[in-house]
Parts: sequence; C-alpha cells; structure tokens
Amino acid sequence: MFGECHAHILMNGYNYKEAVELHRDHVDEKTIRRWFLDYQKSGVTFIRDGGDALGVSVRAKEIAGEYGIDYRTPVFAVHKNGHYGGIVGRGYSSMEEYCGLIDEAIERGADFIKIMVSGILDFSCCSKIMCGDPLDEEEISRMIEEVHRRGYSVMVHANGKKAVMAAAAAGADSVEHGNYIDKDTLLMMRKKNVIWVPTLATIRNLKGSGRYPDTEIDRIYRLAAENVKSAFDLGVQLALGSDAGAYMVPHGEGIKSELAAFEEILGKDEKVYEYLRSGENMVRQRFSPCPEGKEVTPRAL
Repeated sequence: MFGECHAHILMNGYNYKEAVELHRDHVDEKTIRRWFLDYQKSGVTFIRDGGDALGVSVRAKEIAGEYGIDYRTPVFAVHKNGHYGGIVGRGYSSMEEYCGLIDEAIERGADFIKIMVSGILDFSCCSKIMCGDPLDEEEISRMIEEVHRRGYSVMVHANGKKAVMAAAAAGADSVEHGNYIDKDTLLMMRKKNVIWVPTLATIRNLKGSGRYPDTEIDRIYRLAAENVKSAFDLGVQLALGSDAGAYMVPHGEGIKSELAAFEEILGKDEKVYEYLRSGENMVRQRFSPCPEGKEVTPRAL
C-alpha cells in the first residue's frame, strides 16, 4: 500500500468537535494507538500529518515506530488570525508573531512547517470557498521565504487559483487540496516543481452521505478530476494523501479511497502507480524528519 501523505491523527473521521474534546485536557494515547492499528491493517508505513494545536501529532510521532510507521509532523499548522486555520493550529497577527510560531514549531521537533493561506470548500455550493479571502501574494511569499530561510520545507493548505498560484510561484514544497485551479496554475506548479496532494477522498467519500447535495458533490469532484488528469498529462507531480481523519475519511481506509479516486481518473495502470510512488518518494525526501540537534537561527526582522 502507498503511504498516507496527508492525515490528521487528531481527527476521527466523523465528528471534529468530539475528537477535540477527547484530547482537550490531555492527549488520548489509546485513540492514537487505535488509529495506528488501522494503518497497520491497511499496510500503511508512512504518514505525513497536517498538525494540530493539542499536541496529538507530537505524541503520535513518539510512538509511531512501535507500529513500524515513519511519521512526520509540522506539530501545528500556522494561520493568520481572522482567517481559516484554527481547526489545526495556531494563529498570528504580525510577521514577527508568525516567525515566532514557526520557530516554536521547530523547537518542538517539527519535521516541516505547514501554513494555511486560504479557506475551505463549501461542499453545498460548487466553486465556493468559505472562510474569507486568501492571503495576498506578498504575504504568502514572505511566509514561505521565512520557512525556507530556516532550512525547512513548507506544506501549504490552499484552494482557488489565486492562493495556489501564489503558493506555487513562491516555491511551496507541496500544495494540499488545490481545488478550483486552472492550466496556468498547473504550469506554475510544474515550473516550480511543487508536489500537489489533492485529497480527493474528502470529496469522493461524501457522495451518498446525505450531508450535502450529491449534485454539488458530483460537480466539485468532476472539476477536481479534470485538474488531476490535466496535471498528470502536463507532468505535475502528484502524491496520495486523503486528509485522513476528515469527515467520511477514516484512518487507514482513507488512502484506499484516495487511490481508488486516482484509478477512476487515470486508470489502473503501472505507469500511474509508478508516478504516484515517485510523488510519495518526493514527499518523503522533502519533508524529512527533523535533524536531531539542529540549531535554529531565526533571522532578525
């Protein structure tokens, strides 16, 4: 089985608020171990987490080796206050605060940094992105620059042409989700050698759930599928990540749904599997474990 290049061990796949309450006062290690057993059953030995504000992914990294899992985490994601991102991380109001947060994540053992630069999909209305406007190009560029200056890779949550284009142009190491983009955006991702992790399972698995209109889910999925096919044809590097833990995307099973989506779009062909293995290998290399004893020297603002 392929590795899981985008997961949230904090989440439970069906109720975010319940998952947060479970870990709020202290990390519930029993639940982490339950999810790791599910990954073991699915043959998953690599997980790149998207972070959380409660320390769940930090504890998960400490015990993952017991299950034969290579586990990477940003500790927590970073977002601008007033914009989407509190669900998985910490917020900043100034660039000085932003730099302080990424330094804190690194000091706590982050393997890479994750930033949030746009909102999320409105699954009840195709082409709509909720939770405010994306950050502007200059700020996104500065955020990525500060991460790279410290010698770390950056995972970028982005939806919409403006946010994804800005992230790609600034040299994001990977873009997560990336819905509602176009050919020019894909060409920029190819030019900058950005890895795209489209998390198709978060859309595909909603079909028939009754939570959102299937007509809208079908439209959103169709647009995502068209972009994935175009990305493959253009030579943009993609990788499998299901956003495991999100609604209707169970740990361990999510990556199977993600692979099934790619097979629906690109076919069950060894060329496709080699392409996806290449994407996973790139993720493993770029988002390598935090080097022990590495000294962090933040740049003065």
